[in-house]
Amino acid sequence: MSKTSRLFEHLLTHYRGLFATLVLLPASALYSAYTSTRNLIAFRLKSAPAKHDERVQKVVRQIEDWKNSGAKEKLCTARSGWKTMSEMVPKYKLTHRKIDVGLYDILEISEQRETVKVEPLATMGQISRDLISKGWTLAVLPELDDLTVGGLIMGFGIESSSHKYGLFQLICASFDLVTADGRCMRCSPSENADLYHLIPWSYGTLGFLVAAELKIIPAKKFIRLHYQPVYSLDNMVDLFEEASRLTDENDFVEGLVYSHDSAVIMRGTFTNDIGSDGAVNAIGRWYKPWFYKHVESYLKNGQAGVEYIPLRDYYHRHTRSYFWTMEEIIPFGNHPVFRALLGWALPPRIELLKYTETETTRRLREKFHVVQDMLMPIKYLKQSIQYFDDHFNLYPLWLSPMAIFDNDRHLGFVHPLPEKDGSVDEMYVDIGAYGTPLKANFDNASALPLLEKFVIDHHGYQALYAKTTLSREDFRIMFDHGDYDSLRKQLPFCKQAFDEVYDKVSSKGRVSPVEMRKLKNSSEPGAQ
Repeated sequence: MSKTSRLFEHLLTHYRGLFATLVLLPASALYSAYTSTRNLIAFRLKSAPAKHDERVQKVVRQIEDWKNSGAKEKLCTARSGWKTMSEMVPKYKLTHRKIDVGLYDILEISEQRETVKVEPLATMGQISRDLISKGWTLAVLPELDDLTVGGLIMGFGIESSSHKYGLFQLICASFDLVTADGRCMRCSPSENADLYHLIPWSYGTLGFLVAAELKIIPAKKFIRLHYQPVYSLDNMVDLFEEASRLTDENDFVEGLVYSHDSAVIMRGTFTNDIGSDGAVNAIGRWYKPWFYKHVESYLKNGQAGVEYIPLRDYYHRHTRSYFWTMEEIIPFGNHPVFRALLGWALPPRIELLKYTETETTRRLREKFHVVQDMLMPIKYLKQSIQYFDDHFNLYPLWLSPMAIFDNDRHLGFVHPLPEKDGSVDEMYVDIGAYGTPLKANFDNASALPLLEKFVIDHHGYQALYAKTTLSREDFRIMFDHGDYDSLRKQLPFCKQAFDEVYDKVSSKGRVSPVEMRKLKNSSEPGAQ
């Protein structure tokens, strides 16, 4: 390694906050402006929804070319692996045949059916801006602007309305999927139902998603948000579960846990009117405190309160600080002076953060840093918080309730937990753990396998974007593969074209950004 390279790595490792401020933020702002302009021009000039069928046929032709060439390689989308939300990068992007699925439009809004039809690369920011301007919103609208419909369907998507509507996958009325034999199949509860129920969580291993029809609901201008501080674990769990089960009263439910015995439970409802019980807080403005810090003020003051938050501000309340992980990257990022001067540029783009990882930061991240979402039956919430406290000592924790609805054919990767009497409780909770644990002698190498065992033992699930240490056998215990295996055998060319889910999300399919750069460099012509 040259002296210049060593100096650059030293700066990236030991002055990451300064580098992020001076380099990554401006680069992210320029890149975002460039991509927004490029997408707008493309939309106006050549990507009108009327051309959707033509673009789908382009996908079909690529698959036909693959078949005609012998169908020897596995397939994946051509979208850059650096754009994934995982802290890892897909290794299979270097070896698989890439299919260009350049589909990113909003195709149709049907107020009569209360649905919006979109292409898989349409983003949450794109959809929410368009829908809200027309008086509608998605029933479940996950947090970050850059999250794509395809990623949320094939992987995992949740919001604080999921206690009413379930995960993002469950607001999908239909899917259009191009299979490995080149057919475009419409999938719904009444049409190709097996495929419809197994596309969620399948991680692109059944075909290429080319459109989805999503449930929409009427939007209102504000969310009336009630903040309730609590100071004991029992009270925290009871209040959160009570709020989560009141689906007719609460449109949104969320909890931020700041210690073993302290949290703030939030309940939100749609409204067009500002009451006398609170003021408007446009929390999304760049100069505002990071949301989790603002929420913590209610805990410190010891008083409940009410605010009226503009709808898009509410949906993206954690975006600027990536929940609370931005504090580890830019420790001074929530300072009023920083927010006033550079708050508008937050957050830096995830792909740039990953690409500038060094060997030293990789080792530290893999040993000490945690980015996990565990989906647990709500009856185990108390045990789960106690487990995180005992083994991680990592706060805040994010609590988002969600319903896991079964279907009449019991198809799918995840199912709600049956009770001893045979009844089924569909209420689960996502426990999000992000950051560096304070537990003495913490090491992911031992902590993560034990956490995954705890989740399996309590009939929970791990978000697929997160790092997993599960063996193939344990992965199949966590996720029901029975119907998935049968369907892959039935679909022509499917097993020949696509990996199993485990092959794409395990260490076999994903590597660290540093390892990915090395692999890419070694595979380029002339590298040897």
